Formats: sequence, C-alpha cells, structure tokens
Amino acid sequence: MIDIDKWTEIYSTVKRHKMRTALTAFGVFWGIFMLVLLLGAGKGLENGIMKNFDVAKNAVFVWTQRTSVPHKGLKAGRFIQLTNDDMAAIKAGVPEVEVLAPRSQLNGDFTVSRGTKSSSFTVNGEHPEMIKVIALQMLTGRFINNHDIKEKRKIAVIGPRVQEVLFGKDSDPIGEYINIKGSYFLVVGTFTPKSSDEDGQHDAQVIYIPLTTLQQTFNQVNKVGYMALTPKPGIPAKVAEEKVKTLLMQRHQVAPQDLKAFGSANIEEEFKDIQGLFTGIALFSWWVSIGTIVAGIVGVGNIMLIVVKERTKEIGIRKALGATPWSVISMIIQESVVITGLAGYVGLLAGTGLIAGIDYGMTKYKVEAGFFGNPEINVTIALTAVIVLVVAGTIAGLVPATKAARVNPVVALRDE
Repeated sequence: MIDIDKWTEIYSTVKRHKMRTALTAFGVFWGIFMLVLLLGAGKGLENGIMKNFDVAKNAVFVWTQRTSVPHKGLKAGRFIQLTNDDMAAIKAGVPEVEVLAPRSQLNGDFTVSRGTKSSSFTVNGEHPEMIKVIALQMLTGRFINNHDIKEKRKIAVIGPRVQEVLFGKDSDPIGEYINIKGSYFLVVGTFTPKSSDEDGQHDAQVIYIPLTTLQQTFNQVNKVGYMALTPKPGIPAKVAEEKVKTLLMQRHQVAPQDLKAFGSANIEEEFKDIQGLFTGIALFSWWVSIGTIVAGIVGVGNIMLIVVKERTKEIGIRKALGATPWSVISMIIQESVVITGLAGYVGLLAGTGLIAGIDYGMTKYKVEAGFFGNPEINVTIALTAVIVLVVAGTIAGLVPATKAARVNPVVALRDE
C-alpha cells in the first residue's frame, strides 16, 4: 500500500532544497552514466575485435623453419619440408586433432588473366577443411570439396577483388575460366572475407584451388607449405599443438630440444589474452564508476544528515506520539533511496540512450570504425546497475537514519 504522506514529505524536502539536492544527486547520475558508457564502449571494442577475428578461436597454425641443433649426424640449419605423408601421420597418430587443413601457396612471379584483363593475385592450394578454420563467407557457388582433391580438378574459388578486376564488379564469374600461370581453371565459387581489417583486404585478393591440383600442376608434388588444425571439443589447443610438433620432430629427425625447427601460432592462447583484456577493461570501468557513485553517496548522506538536523523537532514529536525507531529509519532511508534512485535511473537512461544511438548510427550508415564495433548494453548490466542504485540509496541513508532513530524526544522538543 502506498503511503501518500511519506511521498509528500519527500517531495517537500526536495522542493525546499532543489539546488542542493540536484548538485548532490548529480554525483550518482554521473557514476551510473559513466558505468553504462564505459561498459558499452568496452563491449563495442570487443565486438569490433571479434568481428575482425578471422579464424577459429581454437585454431593452431604450424609451419617449418630451419633446425638450430645438430641431431643424429644431421647438421643445424637444415630446412624441413612438410608433406602429404605428414598430414596422414598426424591424422593417424594424433587423435586430439579434429580438423586438419594443409595449405600451400603458388610461389614465383606470375599474373592471373582472363581475356585482356590480368593482375597479380595470391593463389593458395587448399583443403576443404580449411573453411572450418578461416572466416570466409561464400557468396555464390561452392568451396573446394573432397572430389576436387581426389580428382585434382582445375577449379577455382575467387575473392571479391579478383572478381572485380577480371570480371567486373556486378558480373557473374561462375562457369567462366581464368588463366593461372598458363593453366585454365573453372570458377566454381566466390567468397568475401568476414573481417574488414588488413588481413581481410588481403584475403579479398586470394584465389583458392585444390591443394592436390596445385601440387601436380605447378611442380610442388607432395609438398605442403603449412597446416591449420583445431582440437576436438574439450581438448586444449595447446595439447594438440604440442603432440603435432612432437610427431613432426620424430618424423623429420629433429632434436627434441630444438624449439626453432617448427613455428606455430596458437589462436586459442591469443583469444584468452584478448578475453583477459576485456575483463580488465570491464573491471576498470566498474572501479571508476563505483568510485564516482561512492562520492555521490557521501554527498547524499550529507544531505540526509542536514535533513535530520533540520527535522529534529519533528522527529522528536513523532517519537513522543509513539513512532517506532524503525518507522523513523525507514522514513530517512526512503528519502535517500528516492534521491539516489531517481538520479541513477536518469543516468542509466541517458547512458543507455547514448549507446543505443551510437549503435543505431553505426548500423544504419554502415560505419566502419576499425577495431570498434557496435556498442551494446546487456540486460545483466542494466539489472546490476539497478541493484547498485538501491544499495547506494540504502547506504547513503543508513547513518542519517540511525542518528534520527536515536533522537531523544525530550531533547528534540527543546531544539530551536
């Protein structure tokens, strides 16, 4: 049941000290506003980075380098060449690996042409499993499949920049042929990178052909440039990475202590570091905002102490007429909660509105801001902010309310 008298008293108190109340409540408003703004901006940064995260989050890339330690009569400085046999050995000997995608690149100076149009592009020999690792979005046609690998078909999947240069931006290249270093390849698909960063711009200029076709057509028989892999669910990428490298060391007569023979990049570890950064940003945002809110609480608490002082005689009369300590405490705390709650709620609305406006503008006008994506505030944060407001209001009024409850009616009636 709503107590009209209490709400009238609260309104009367605020009305009598409008400027003082507004200035004090601003601290709470600003704390909540900054909390929402900082957390929203942090989420925008996370969205932007995740949008440009163009590989599987648990992917591992492994490549060869030169040995640095002599082993079994073999000198240091020996270059190691990955082969199709290595891929078969990994599939058979490392059960922790779920996806294994070997890749090679066509080296040397060459141009890709169609009719009178030509340009230099990157040509990769791919395995069908690679699309499970890299972030590609097929636009038309299809990607490389197992039949292409088995039959060594001369087919190609091209990026948007390749399509634009050789065919025209709005043309349909499916079913057309392109000339790669003297060999004709049938275009069976087009793709676009999911990321818009520098890597995405590079991927837009790539042509994918079957790995076995590249090996046979361009004299790279049985050669693999490097590999990408992902572990099975529940298995850390680090485990699969170490077992693969250990197996390759054994197969290529590399000393176990030679850490330079094989290079690798563990995307899962990098992703964990990025997640830790986002957690740190969120904690920093909470720390700054809570500090501002605490300053606001102190201000509200001071106001309530002044209110108690001004209403000492009134509180004495209430207690003389039988008011319980709890009724006096609840009266003061209610006023405190209303001030902090109202100020914080306005701050919450202002912050959420600003974040929503930025998100709407970026979506509507397709704004690309590098590593900053669409900012957002989730429901959990909004509910947490509401809880913070209630707790802040209670804390702000607790000391003044306790002081009011201890007022001696006799002494209070003599107060001038």
